[in-house]
Amino acid sequence: MKMEFEVRGMDFNRAGEAAAQIKKALQMVGMKIETIRKTVIVAYEAELNIVIHAHKGILSAVLLPDRVQITAADEGPGIADVSLALQEGYSTAPPHVREMGFGAGMGLPNIQRCSDKLDIESRPGYGTTVTAVIINRPGGE
Repeated sequence: MKMEFEVRGMDFNRAGEAAAQIKKALQMVGMKIETIRKTVIVAYEAELNIVIHAHKGILSAVLLPDRVQITAADEGPGIADVSLALQEGYSTAPPHVREMGFGAGMGLPNIQRCSDKLDIESRPGYGTTVTAVIINRPGGE
């Protein structure tokens, strides 16, 4: 099963809707609770990164019996230093976004922590694609 969502930059009213729909789909197909928990965190953080940092983007989820792949491809400023962006607390979110309680610099670190495989491709001035794989382990661990 593949799901795809258009995400618009600065649309905080709809932020989290894609992650919520992905959660419902994972529950319907019977994924393990731990897989659902990790996938929803990854999807939510990736969705919020598009909302906060990009003009627009596509969040997609591919659900397979043994794993879930979340891909967030955006048209935004890109990430100049991916290693720095993966450090907890590092953020380039504008002040007005931080005042709303977002952009604390935990998005990419949370995605990395919840993923079994993570790939980040970014080209400053063009955008970023984050691809995360979460394994659906039989024991749910």
